[in-house]
Amino acid sequence: MDIRRVECLDGLRGVAALWVLLGHMMILTGFRLPLMSKPDLGVDLFILLSGFLMMFQYRLRADREDWNAPGTWAAFWTRRFFRLAPLFYVTLAAALIAGPSIYADRVAIDSFLGQSLQPPERYLDGSLTNIALHLSFLFGLLPDYAFRTPLPDWSLGLEMQFYLLFPFLVLLGRRFGWVTSALIAAGGGVALALLAGAAGLDYPMPSFLPLKLQLFLAGMLLAAGAGESAARLWMRLGAAMLLAAIPIGGDQDLLHFAVRELLVFGFFALVHLRSLGVIDWISRLLGSRPFHWLGELSYGTYLIHLLILQPVAAAVIGRFGIGLGAIERFLLTGAIVVPATYALAFATYKLVELPGQRLGKTVIGRAIGRGTSRAHQTVPEKIAAP
Repeated sequence: MDIRRVECLDGLRGVAALWVLLGHMMILTGFRLPLMSKPDLGVDLFILLSGFLMMFQYRLRADREDWNAPGTWAAFWTRRFFRLAPLFYVTLAAALIAGPSIYADRVAIDSFLGQSLQPPERYLDGSLTNIALHLSFLFGLLPDYAFRTPLPDWSLGLEMQFYLLFPFLVLLGRRFGWVTSALIAAGGGVALALLAGAAGLDYPMPSFLPLKLQLFLAGMLLAAGAGESAARLWMRLGAAMLLAAIPIGGDQDLLHFAVRELLVFGFFALVHLRSLGVIDWISRLLGSRPFHWLGELSYGTYLIHLLILQPVAAAVIGRFGIGLGAIERFLLTGAIVVPATYALAFATYKLVELPGQRLGKTVIGRAIGRGTSRAHQTVPEKIAAP
């Protein structure tokens, strides 16, 4: 594994975002393809990559950071906040303003397709409580607010919970070993998830970290250290696949089980089995420039696409109705939504995401110390999750 860069990571982030976009297009146009119409699996891929990336970056910085020092934790949390928050706040404002209009579009779509109507509060709640919970990223902890904007932002609350826990996972792993610690943490997550269910906490999406912690942990295990023996690598893979098989958090049918296992094994192969010809070719392809840009724009694509997709899908339905079949609706909608989404993702990447990252580095340098800041700036920042 390249000590500085995992070649396939950019492409996989881009594929995950495109999977979510196409999956939602299928849901909102009535066209279905096996597997592709399951956008939640694209989110699962994001989660797996996020766990891997946090652990990979930890290993790159391990000789320069003291994880027993509060400053290291503060720098980590600050860096992750400024990676997620700036664009999220911009799209949140747009979603709250456009919520009533988007709700009308969604009612038209669901009525035409014969689907259950969405709860109106998801689109219409502009209360200070809802806004404050989203600005603070606490919304994912509360079932009533975990899925309460027109954005697919439930996974951002989940991601922030993982970032909050990550330093403790590092200390646990350094004390007991990474595989053992992952299994311990997963067991704790399952216990908390069961307790939440017994207490009547019904999450509309798996936005509560214990419901998806096992996938973050699986990704962490795949980020093996330098010089790891083949036997240890395969043991890590076995533990990661065991974690991914834990039947909590989201749909648990045979398709979802099989795909989650394939995602873990496939990512392991791309990272650790590069000596195989086909695997090496796929890994290099995913690291090529077009896929690199798909990855760079993945976060914006994930956050922005529903704000464009729902009005466009409603307009196509309103204009053509039953005059178009499902595949024609899908293709026409995609011809508008896909380029518009990526164009906006590119603009916001340049105007919001990159300035936000630079601001985060400035805050770290001034508030935590220039020595810590330099250590944190030597490794390029990426985000694997939505």
